[in-house]
Amino acid sequence: MSKQEKKQVTDTEMANQADLSYRFATIHELIHAAHKTCSQGTWDYLAGGSDSETTLRRNRHGYDKLALRPRAMVDVSTFDPSVEFMGKKIRLPLILAPVGSIETFAEGGGVVTAQAAERFNVFDMLSSRCTPGLEAVAQAADNPRIFQLYVRGGDEFVDDHAKRAIDSGYDAFAVTVDSATYSRRERDLANRYLKKWRSNVTTDENVWQAQWTWDNVKRFKDKWDIPLILKGIGDVDDAGRACEEGVDGVYISNHGGRALDHGRGSIEILPEVVAECKGKTKIIVDGGIQRATDIVKAKALGADMVGIGRLQCIGCAAAGVDGLVRLLEILEEELSIAFGLMGVTNWAQVGADNLRAADPVHEPSVWSSHIMTQLPAHPYGG
Repeated sequence: MSKQEKKQVTDTEMANQADLSYRFATIHELIHAAHKTCSQGTWDYLAGGSDSETTLRRNRHGYDKLALRPRAMVDVSTFDPSVEFMGKKIRLPLILAPVGSIETFAEGGGVVTAQAAERFNVFDMLSSRCTPGLEAVAQAADNPRIFQLYVRGGDEFVDDHAKRAIDSGYDAFAVTVDSATYSRRERDLANRYLKKWRSNVTTDENVWQAQWTWDNVKRFKDKWDIPLILKGIGDVDDAGRACEEGVDGVYISNHGGRALDHGRGSIEILPEVVAECKGKTKIIVDGGIQRATDIVKAKALGADMVGIGRLQCIGCAAAGVDGLVRLLEILEEELSIAFGLMGVTNWAQVGADNLRAADPVHEPSVWSSHIMTQLPAHPYGG
């Protein structure tokens, strides 16, 4: 592509983004737009969790129990929310979390999130269960990238994906570890809804995920020279074991409340994991993130990075690449306001002292931090 062609693309992107800035002044407007594009089954998959959705609600409840401490008369005329992660300096401490069948929400699938990550300069973690595949996505954008694998075969299967990820320039390799069995997601069952990638998985393939153990972690670390992240850590003992095995990233997650029901919220587990790991590994957390103030709370409790899954899908469903970039812009704006009113200018100044315990004011649900006056009510809060 010539310099002139690149300039024309950039000018078009800027014009589109300016238009979206007017159309979508808030995240809840993006949510409304996304809701209109989704079928009932797709929307309930996005908004729902497993069984009673107790873990899903606890994800949100954990953030609602934390208040931010305001400070006054501090020079906050500068604002730098950037961080370094896996050797890359990025604009915000954000990872676009892996979402299987992301193409359900935006035509182009993984290419959409990769291109948004390139434009905004945040990490994209590509799921192995979305199209068009790790090579095509890597070729479509020059973004900070991590590849995430669901184990659907033996050592040769894992090795094949590790080599392909390295050859395609991925900065790290993640394996999901909280899906030894597939949970009962009752909204999906009631809608008779089956995600695209689920329809392509056999019972025999699922067995490989159930058999993946710490022995496989050690084997991977011994063989491959790429940072390894374990996604789906939900207990301090497993986090400690991950550090012993030399894992490069512990990703605290309960699949957005879609894995074990009646579990704890991710943010409640975070301080225990930080204390256990003692800086030996990078720590990522997702689950319940709805606003930039949630990112502040996670960072204050010791997370290196924060993942967003549902919000990512909202941006994609609302307006594709432009919609996702617009969502990230809103988060950055919210973050700049929070920093200024907390009396901080960078992440080095953010810690547990910026938080206080507080009583929640909302009934926790997927979108409970947003003004949802236009969205039809759902009996389960979605």
